[in-house]
Amino acid sequence: MTRTVVESKTKTAVLGFDEPFCVIGERINPTGRKKLAAELEAGDFSTVEKDAIAQVAAGATVLDINAGVVYNSNPNPNETEPPLMRKIVELVQGLVDVPLCIDSSVPGALEAGLAAAEGRPLLNSVTGEEERLELVLPLVKKYNVPVVAISNDDTGISEDPDVRFAVAKTIVERAADYGIPAHDIVVDPLVMPIGAMATAGQQVFALVRRLREELGVNTTCGASNISFGLPNRHGINNAFLPMAMGAGMTSAIMNPVALPTNQKKIAEKKEAVIAAGIILPEGMDDEAFVQMFGLGSTKPRAGKEMEAIRAANLLTNNDPHGGEWIRFNKAPDEAGAAGAAGGRRGGGRRRRAS
Repeated sequence: MTRTVVESKTKTAVLGFDEPFCVIGERINPTGRKKLAAELEAGDFSTVEKDAIAQVAAGATVLDINAGVVYNSNPNPNETEPPLMRKIVELVQGLVDVPLCIDSSVPGALEAGLAAAEGRPLLNSVTGEEERLELVLPLVKKYNVPVVAISNDDTGISEDPDVRFAVAKTIVERAADYGIPAHDIVVDPLVMPIGAMATAGQQVFALVRRLREELGVNTTCGASNISFGLPNRHGINNAFLPMAMGAGMTSAIMNPVALPTNQKKIAEKKEAVIAAGIILPEGMDDEAFVQMFGLGSTKPRAGKEMEAIRAANLLTNNDPHGGEWIRFNKAPDEAGAAGAAGGRRGGGRRRRAS
């Protein structure tokens, strides 16, 4: 049975067809997050710290680390991204003890992250593009790490699932030329938005089955791509993830955290409640208020997608005796705190694979 092993200094995450679904937290990524990008350029890592801790508390088993900031002061990512990647990797693994996924389009940043990472991180990513294969596969071999393989090549991203399968097969074959086994290839079959392509869900389910049955590889995806541009994206994601798991998908790069309710929404709801003549208990704090009126929470917590994943793990017998499901529902705060119990760890010597 295919098993892809990812390790930190103290913890192991296993991707496999008979393993619990692996959640790769996506939040440490400045793409589309102007505030985070500005903070990183200024040397402020406070949001990175919060995101790392919150994602592990919400149930992420691996954290994706992306340092893709285009500095205003220096727009050359080949110069700025490698040292920033090293800094973030060292910072995050000093805060939490889950394995990491080193994510970059800059080869120098990939190597900087691999050199700084303790254990055996996942590398994100290689494609079927010839130049990318020649740059990334030697790094995978040198550091003896698994890699995400994205199913596009020099012709771009095909809407034909047969073409995307062929690209994945080519990557697996090229990796084998370097002595990299198929169990260290995690294929991303590329999830298309259902709003743009009505068959996108059916396509990816069929592709995942083929990748499992014909190539014997584990799979991943950017889970939220399926709902892009549509209302109630969480509702779509909640249905998609268990269906993808049922087809054989073994991991997803996603946000495990339901973000806190902001003060503007709380204030607006309070105004509406008061206008309706409802008298609130004296001394009620914001957390009690949002819980009472179904606004979520003022604190980061596990999102609905995590609920769907844990339920699917239970239904596929990848949660023996329902222990994780019970912990998730009875005491989510305590369970989350236990997940991040590594706290601020000492640095230690980092291990490099030969």
